Amino acid sequence: MTLPWFINVLFPPVGPEDANVVQYEVPPLIIVPGHTGNRLEVKLKKPAVVHWLCLRNTNRFFTLWLNLNTFLPIGIDCWIDNMRLVYNRTTGRNTNAPGVMTRVPGFGKTHSVEYLDTLKLTGYFHTLVQFLVNMGYTRDETVRAAPYDWRMAAYEQEEYFDKLKKLIEEMQVTYGKPVYLLGHSMGSMYILHFLKQQPQEWKDKFVQAVISLGAPWGGTVKSLAALTSGDNYGLALDPLKVRDQQRTTSSNPWLLPSRRAWPEDHIFISTPTYNYTYNDYRLFFTDIGYEDGWHQWQNGKDLLSDLPPPGVEVYCLYGTGVPTPVTYVYDEGFPSSQPVRIVYSSGDNTVSKNSLSLCREWKDQQKQKVHVIELPGTLHLDQIYENHALKNIQNILLQNHSRQQTDSRR
Repeated sequence: MTLPWFINVLFPPVGPEDANVVQYEVPPLIIVPGHTGNRLEVKLKKPAVVHWLCLRNTNRFFTLWLNLNTFLPIGIDCWIDNMRLVYNRTTGRNTNAPGVMTRVPGFGKTHSVEYLDTLKLTGYFHTLVQFLVNMGYTRDETVRAAPYDWRMAAYEQEEYFDKLKKLIEEMQVTYGKPVYLLGHSMGSMYILHFLKQQPQEWKDKFVQAVISLGAPWGGTVKSLAALTSGDNYGLALDPLKVRDQQRTTSSNPWLLPSRRAWPEDHIFISTPTYNYTYNDYRLFFTDIGYEDGWHQWQNGKDLLSDLPPPGVEVYCLYGTGVPTPVTYVYDEGFPSSQPVRIVYSSGDNTVSKNSLSLCREWKDQQKQKVHVIELPGTLHLDQIYENHALKNIQNILLQNHSRQQTDSRR
């Protein structure tokens, strides 16, 4: 994450939610958020703590993400120890640290994706949800959300996908219409993984279409940088300290750049002694001292490598024309220093265009329509705030898209 991300969530742009309310008959919609895009809660009964000021036992759940108080000095160490996962190479699965119980609040409701904290200081999907309400949607009824534990890659989430399937079926029965699935960023990858598991007959009955916003279909180079030298989420934190937590997730390795999106000789990470390409991932994980990452990437790489068509109509929206990292250059301090130079290409500032645009391939791979809508100059997070993007979503849901867009025919 970058600083603009945090500014946007603290001060969400004013969007068309403030415009005059015009009510329409609307189809059911489920929102699947992106990485870090919903709240997590935790309850503790820990055998030990990293600092005497850290909580060891709690009688009830409290907010783990996002609670800005936890990012204060000392608090950050407690937070990292509560957030970290423990990887088992035998099972290929992650679990919480000993004595840590986590849960995802608000499945089927929108509140935990609208604001990431309970004080409603950090907005995420609120602008979009309010825009939908003004169209005629009702929170937790015709528009619902499917938050998840975003620390884990989709292949670890069988229970979540069972709940998602039941939610889709429930909404289809209640409203007598198939459901739209809207995913932002990694949320779109979750949707694709889910649809890959479903028979075509089920998809034809229950899913109207997928709306993807800024999906990293071919991975993102920023995941490599986060695993190398950390990503401070746009906060005043030491990236190397936060890296300790980020290296325990399976979602970061899952989103490494794929061979579909990049030439095999493209250099993602450059150092004075070695240039790392797609073919060097195993060496990369060894050299940064994180070999579990190699095993986790192996477990989940097939989805991005194969990128199967979803088998439903797709509206693929993404930003373009914004400088986006494609290569990180490090000095002798690699991997325990920040990059000294970054090479950019076109994208949405988080995901490059050659990854975002892979959805175009599905036009020739499935009978259902695939509409590609580029949003010039739109940042990765702004796709759920920006007026043009919101109007496109409105047109799709009201089935006006085919009359107003021509890009899908190109």
